[in-house]
Amino acid sequence: MTSKRMALWPRLSEAEAAVNRAFAASRVGRYFKIDARKSSFTKELRAGAATFLTMAYIISVNAAVLTDSGGPCTMHDCTPVANSTAAPGPECTVGPNPGYEQCLARTKSDLVVATAVAAMAGSFAMGLFANLPLALAPGMGANAYFAYNMVGFHGSGSIPYRTALAVVMLEGILFFALSAVGLRSRLARMIPRNIRLASAVGIGLFLAFTGLQAHQGVGLVGASPSTLVTLTACSEVDPGTGACLGGTMRSPTFWLGAVGFLITATCLARDVKGSMIYGILFVTAVSWVRGTSVTVFPDTPAGNAGFAYFKKVVDFHIIGSTAGQLSFGGLRHGGVWLAFLTLLYVDVLDTTGTMYSMAEYGGFVTDEAGGGFEGEYRAFLVDAASTVLSAGLGSSTVTTYIESTAGIREGGRTGLTAITVAACFLGSLFFGPLLMSVPPWAVGPSLVLVGAMMMRVAKEIEWGDMKEGVPAFVTMALMPLSFSIANGIIAGLGVYVALHWYDWVRQGYGKVRNVLDERRNQVAAAAGEVGIGPAAAQDVV
Repeated sequence: MTSKRMALWPRLSEAEAAVNRAFAASRVGRYFKIDARKSSFTKELRAGAATFLTMAYIISVNAAVLTDSGGPCTMHDCTPVANSTAAPGPECTVGPNPGYEQCLARTKSDLVVATAVAAMAGSFAMGLFANLPLALAPGMGANAYFAYNMVGFHGSGSIPYRTALAVVMLEGILFFALSAVGLRSRLARMIPRNIRLASAVGIGLFLAFTGLQAHQGVGLVGASPSTLVTLTACSEVDPGTGACLGGTMRSPTFWLGAVGFLITATCLARDVKGSMIYGILFVTAVSWVRGTSVTVFPDTPAGNAGFAYFKKVVDFHIIGSTAGQLSFGGLRHGGVWLAFLTLLYVDVLDTTGTMYSMAEYGGFVTDEAGGGFEGEYRAFLVDAASTVLSAGLGSSTVTTYIESTAGIREGGRTGLTAITVAACFLGSLFFGPLLMSVPPWAVGPSLVLVGAMMMRVAKEIEWGDMKEGVPAFVTMALMPLSFSIANGIIAGLGVYVALHWYDWVRQGYGKVRNVLDERRNQVAAAAGEVGIGPAAAQDVV
């Protein structure tokens, strides 16, 4: 038996080589430049599978984060209180309400599909038109800003969900226009480098803080009447205030989430492919067991309904409530335009930085392209157009994923890698019942670790220069502490201007003085040639 297996491997290798040669010589192979980029058909397939494994977590994570905004659900979806003639008020969206929870469940199903479709379409277009092994999906950071700052938890923010989607679409359209006319890179360079780096760090802290809370995380931190934030991980909390009703560190779901965190962190430390997904899979699988203290299907009406849907396993869900829910009527308010500029800022920096780092990592940057990379122009257009599509489906900004390095590391060098990622996202559309049943304590650890990975750029900040270090610190500190990405950016830029204005004025004065001195010298030289005295020449100036 062993000898038969050993004889089989050469045959498989020969068959694979034959397939690769035939594909490279085909019209499709020549279009994707398989030979020119020293790749092969099977290598591109493996690279696409590796990239998908590392970013598949975004399907459930993005849907869960955006569902926290409440989506299109309002108090009108709440179930009236028994034996009461009064209509439900806004408070029904905070406490447990069967009608509102059912609406949230529908919204989450829609957003699972919206996330997968946006990632599928964006990755496919990136591969087909730009011929680059870069995968796209709704971005972390932008989705948190959308859910918690713009719309607010269960609609408690200043911008309604429909208006927020309109803002995302307008931002995508403007980003497309800026990319089309070549202004995108100039816009990115307008922001001081240290503020750009600090923004990435601050967004990472913001995501980690979100993953540590109860609504979309492991529940390690919560509210405190004396210190604002404190250690919780309670087995039971007050639904109104979030305060502990029992002792801390007694939540079984927290300890299960902590195990998932260690699994994912260990895989990341050992550079295991698909590291981000293994902790989520373990925690989710344990949480699917009914009758335990960590089950995501408790013996309640909502839990029973969720379990009934989960047992379907395969189900193709059609978006029913989030697609096309855009309202441009509220764009006249000032807070909307602040959100618009913040989204544009984050999108430009995130996409530009990620694309150039991926192009550098994959060896696509060339001197012939002026320091750019082949397919750069089309890549930015695809990224912006994907954001427009995502907003139309009810989701947030799409960006190029740093997880594309997994595929590039596997040898992916052409757009076939991205098209393979798109095919994988297409397959995920048929497993909605499983993706819908991922609990918050499985998602939270991934948010914390994404935040940890975003810390790496902090070492590049010029901490030795206080005029650079202080604005950077203010930027990254205020994002999680004020729970607003926009507040951190505005404060950081404000402090930067306050610390640099004197230098700018001094430099401007110096330039003006140099111009005047040069003018005096020119006039004096001309006066000497025609015999005018120095005093007269001075009067001329």
